[in-house]
Amino acid sequence: MQSFSQITEDILRHPRFQALRSSEHHGGENSLFDHSVDTAWCAYKLARRFHLKEERVAAVTRAAMLHDFFCYDWRSPSHQRYVRQYSGLKRLSRMHAFTHGALAARRANRLFPLDQRQKAAITSHMFPLAPLPRSSEAWILTLADKMVASREMSSAVRYHIRRWYHKVVPAH
Repeated sequence: MQSFSQITEDILRHPRFQALRSSEHHGGENSLFDHSVDTAWCAYKLARRFHLKEERVAAVTRAAMLHDFFCYDWRSPSHQRYVRQYSGLKRLSRMHAFTHGALAARRANRLFPLDQRQKAAITSHMFPLAPLPRSSEAWILTLADKMVASREMSSAVRYHIRRWYHKVVPAH
């Protein structure tokens, strides 16, 4: 039985993956690196709990580690200009939430060869904004991402409320 660190060590050490430490994600004090590692850990634990075979535990863990490996800042002015050049449904279909799964799968596959199930899991992790997940790996990744993102967003809201509160209510 492989441990989480054995499954993910090559990804964690890669300089392009390490660069995700400087990318903010889901507000607050959370980085894309943190989100990816937390999602992979959650997927690993879920896969173990659901008694997946060893190779499928490894596959979903690696896919979860790379699910947001899109390598661009979707909040940047250049990305915003790219999206604004379209209108209507075409604009909607090019927004980050709809496109980053497929892009992450392509980019991750260049550095860390993925099998078809892993690519499909990464591509569909944003369901219902992305294609329907069609494997247990894809469903586990989708669930893990939603669980971790919900926790991160709750934490970000608390972070911003505390900052606002301390501005409005002076310390005595």
